[in-house]
Amino acid sequence: MRLGKFEIYPVADSDIYLDGGAVFGVVPRVMWEKIYPPDDRNRIQIALHCPLIVTKKYNILVDTGLGTKHSEKFCHIYGIEKKSNLLKSLYRFGYEPQDIDLVINTHLHFDHAGGNTTLNEKSEIVQTFPKARYFVQKGEMEAATNSNERTRASYRTEDFLPLDNSQSLILVNEDIVEVDKGISLIKIGGHTRHHQCVKIESEGHVAFFLGDLVPTVAHVHYPYISGYDLFPLETLENKKKVLRQAFEEHWLLIFQHDPKVRMGYLKKVDGRFEVEEIKI
Repeated sequence: MRLGKFEIYPVADSDIYLDGGAVFGVVPRVMWEKIYPPDDRNRIQIALHCPLIVTKKYNILVDTGLGTKHSEKFCHIYGIEKKSNLLKSLYRFGYEPQDIDLVINTHLHFDHAGGNTTLNEKSEIVQTFPKARYFVQKGEMEAATNSNERTRASYRTEDFLPLDNSQSLILVNEDIVEVDKGISLIKIGGHTRHHQCVKIESEGHVAFFLGDLVPTVAHVHYPYISGYDLFPLETLENKKKVLRQAFEEHWLLIFQHDPKVRMGYLKKVDGRFEVEEIKI
């Protein structure tokens, strides 16, 4: 789709299956299972949308999905097909790994940064997008490399540490950084302390990539906060601010994990926000 002078392509990686209770936190199953029916292992389907933003200057990929480096046991736990749908999705729109100029990681969890790196023909870990600069919040990198018992399972060091040995890694240490005219990284904590969203602005139009601040359409409702969020009260307050502004200023919201809805605008129904889907 076009947003002002920019183009946004619906690139995506393989779906993943996560425990429904973890995805929806304190919300009872009897409520969320009506929208996202679980399988016999209580898992629900989660999409991995990684939009490609094409500006006059750069081809920008937001997050890189799971990648293909995981073990068979890991793939079995999360219902992953061990193939690179991310690259196939790029090819579908006429782009190859060497065409990507910038990669933005909202954070470094394995379902967002797994495709940062890949194995070459010698089974060496190399960056998937050889010409790209990777943008990561400095605090997120520090948290990922100093994980604890609560956070360790979410990070895979092979997804990001190889980048630390190259000039491709750009560590961001500000709350708001413009990486190209109209493309801004905005640190919004809650899921992790240094999680960042992406604001896209062109010719008076605004789109906002929510990342894990609001992972699915259901999470637009304030009580729906993921059990994976390390700072849920921060998520709540930041979600309120972002959604109010998005509604008032008519932002197009891009959802990362919803299996049915990629993007839409907010509307109010009976005093609370709902999403009016925009299909592309």
